[in-house]
Amino acid sequence: MPTPMSKEKPKKKLIDLPLLRRLFSFTGPYRKTFLLSVSLSVILACLSPLRPYLIQLSVDKYIGGHMLEGLITISVIQLGILLIESFLRFWFMYRINWLGQTVVNDIRTAVFKKILYQDIAYYDHTPIGTLTTRTINDLESVNDVFSEGIISIVADVMTIISIIVVMMFTDWRLTLVCLSVFPILIVATYIFKESVNKSFQRVRNAVAALNAFVQEHLTGMYIVQVFAAEQRELGKFGVINKEHRDANIKGIFAYSVFFPVVEIILALSLGLLVWYGSIRILNYGASPGIIIAFVMYINLLFRPLRMMADKFNVLQMGMIAGERVFTVLDSTQNLQNNGTLKPEHINGSVEFRDVKFGYRSAAEPGKPGPLVLKGISFKLDAGKTLAVVGHTGAGKSSIISILNRQYEIDNGQILIDGRNLNEYDIYNLRQHIGIVLQDVFLFSGTVFDNITLRNSEIPLARVEEVCKMLDIHEFIMRLPGGYNFDVMERGNTLSQGQRQLLSFARALLYNPSILILDEATSSVDSESEQLVQHAIETLIKGRTSIVIAHRLSTIRKANEIILLDHGVITERGTHESLLALQGAYYNLYTSVEKAVEA
Repeated sequence: MPTPMSKEKPKKKLIDLPLLRRLFSFTGPYRKTFLLSVSLSVILACLSPLRPYLIQLSVDKYIGGHMLEGLITISVIQLGILLIESFLRFWFMYRINWLGQTVVNDIRTAVFKKILYQDIAYYDHTPIGTLTTRTINDLESVNDVFSEGIISIVADVMTIISIIVVMMFTDWRLTLVCLSVFPILIVATYIFKESVNKSFQRVRNAVAALNAFVQEHLTGMYIVQVFAAEQRELGKFGVINKEHRDANIKGIFAYSVFFPVVEIILALSLGLLVWYGSIRILNYGASPGIIIAFVMYINLLFRPLRMMADKFNVLQMGMIAGERVFTVLDSTQNLQNNGTLKPEHINGSVEFRDVKFGYRSAAEPGKPGPLVLKGISFKLDAGKTLAVVGHTGAGKSSIISILNRQYEIDNGQILIDGRNLNEYDIYNLRQHIGIVLQDVFLFSGTVFDNITLRNSEIPLARVEEVCKMLDIHEFIMRLPGGYNFDVMERGNTLSQGQRQLLSFARALLYNPSILILDEATSSVDSESEQLVQHAIETLIKGRTSIVIAHRLSTIRKANEIILLDHGVITERGTHESLLALQGAYYNLYTSVEKAVEA
């Protein structure tokens, strides 16, 4: 779904100076390289007209005067200048590209750091594909601002100015004749720039649409195939792909027209040079060396002019991409970590006092949304188990989300060991809370990597010890490679039950004081159910636990059960006492049991 963040910005002025200054502020740590690049561009601009001038001198003075020794000397000088210029041009291109890649590396790190430390609510209304594009594709365009953008453009402009100045000092009449076709070039360049810029915008939109479509359909391929929707989705893909092709062809057409036009204008300029230069030579108003030098000057002039419009487009697209990147960096939805309490251990008592909470909307993320929890109060002593039950949408998972401060509450208080939740350092707090979710996410990598979350400080012996406690060591060892078994993306090589068991090991490894099980057994296959039940009992033992489950049989032994209905606690008590009431819990329990028996 499009978001304000993913929409293309309207076309802006050619150079946004505040944005450009902000981009170049990232070159601060590399000021020497930046100044070196600028200095090299100035030196190269001064060297550009030098070789044509020496050619002119060779022809008029040394060849015309039959001065062989002088001709050899000036030829050696020209060779030396050519080598020096080639080396400086190589060094200039290398340094500006090094600068671009290094700055982009720093910005990308800053963007990813920003993403890591965003409030989880930020991701409720920001598509993952958008953030991926900002972090990778857009930053590649930002790199072009440095490698092919402003520094390169400035170097080309200085080269053009230096050549025209030397031409004017050499023969201003001949210069004006040669440059008389430049207005045509300026008009052609402007038309080309506008056409290519529009095609760039279309291509970028088409690429974004292709990325989103392919990513979504790869993720949902199972549904596409189950409902035999391959042909229909292929047709939709064809429409998007055709737009991408047409956008690229339009850009290709602009290039195909522009460069021949430039060659025609260059030929006209050279033709005028030959015509007027011949007249001047016949009238003894110019020397042959000047004509030869001017041929070189004109070619040197047209070389940067051919690419100038393209570079301006690259610069503009890079700045547009930079603006999108800065929307991520400027986001104010950071995790609010104002707590200073960092205990090494907590007992694990949990208390909710009249807690009210609602999710923010995507349109108005700063404005409280409709209440999901409407004055929830309960107290859970350390080491005890609380079960939370209720129909879908009752607010069960919201209790988890606010307990580890993924979201901030609107009113009320949450206390752990008698201290307000906001008093704790958020990262220290989360180290004491272990969570096992229904939808287990496994990263690409080995079983060992997923249990330890790639924490290199945790030895294999410790992981094996934890897995033996949960009675899942043998199951892991039966996998090819054991703890080195590659689970592939999202754990697709494992069953749901096996993924769940690994998540239990992950939770126990970090030895949390508070354990949260959110629908941890709802999708477990019968083969793994016994292992899962044993793992749950091992995890809960001696820990403060909050259990949310569809299978009510998993919460019978809870010290207290609360029944949620539309964000309100309607019943509370033990399993037996709630059944004795024959109220909502009784009806829920019996309906679930009948469904299991059926």
